[in-house]
Amino acid sequence: MPNKSIPGTEENWESGTLGSDEAFVQIATDISNDGVDDLLGLQMISLRLPKGMVADLKQIAKHNNLRGYQPLIRRVLKRFIDAEMKIIAQQLMEKEEEVYLDEQERLAM
Repeated sequence: MPNKSIPGTEENWESGTLGSDEAFVQIATDISNDGVDDLLGLQMISLRLPKGMVADLKQIAKHNNLRGYQPLIRRVLKRFIDAEMKIIAQQLMEKEEEVYLDEQERLAM
């Protein structure tokens, strides 16, 4: 039977599809938490949220098979950033088109 390959996507790591098999677990002794954060490009932040919101986030994370609310918050923030960046790009393109059309109109006079 051939080995089944699972894509190494962020979602597969966050959901536990990858990295949860105890047969492959060992303690890393040669790297610190800061080293892991650096390798993953993560930065520790402090964020104060209402207790009820944290409880809700934990429940949503559990429902989505995530290993806690922090991966859920990363996912939510990623979606928000992607959507906002698209809006910003669209606005910039519209502004550039407006400037171009104004320039074309001015040249036609």
